[in-house]
Amino acid sequence: MQPQTDVFGLLDYINSSIPSPYPSHSPVSSLYPINGQNPNPFYEFQSATNNPQSMSLSSNSTSDEAEEQHTDKNIINERKQRRMISNRESARRSRMRKQRHLDELWSQVMWFRVENHQLLDKLNKLSESHEKVLQENVQLKEETSELKQVISDMKIQSPFSCFRDGIIPIE
Repeated sequence: MQPQTDVFGLLDYINSSIPSPYPSHSPVSSLYPINGQNPNPFYEFQSATNNPQSMSLSSNSTSDEAEEQHTDKNIINERKQRRMISNRESARRSRMRKQRHLDELWSQVMWFRVENHQLLDKLNKLSESHEKVLQENVQLKEETSELKQVISDMKIQSPFSCFRDGIIPIE
């Protein structure tokens, strides 16, 4: 018998070329020499690949793996979809907060403009009033000066000029 190049043929070659210490009349003894367990770890793999029932199991496991991968992809896609929806909702809420903040700022701008306009009007009125008071003050000072001059002139021309210093002459 010549050695085969594939793993399964190699195992057949090894099993056929090594004499078994057990009686040859028992087919199980050559396949499972120690307590019915095969010491060859590849035996189960070999027998599973040569057995048509195990072939269907392996194809089922492959289809199960494919189905599991498909399920995993569905779960991942579902998570992505939920995350995308969540992100859109979060962005919408953020835009609404930003818009509310902007509206509040514009409201403050308008309030400050109105208040500024009122303060400017008040300042203009006070400035006008101040100018009037200054003019009136200048006018009153001029009148005071004129009246002092009139009083001074009257004392000089008065027949009672002796009383002008507060001294009363004795006669």
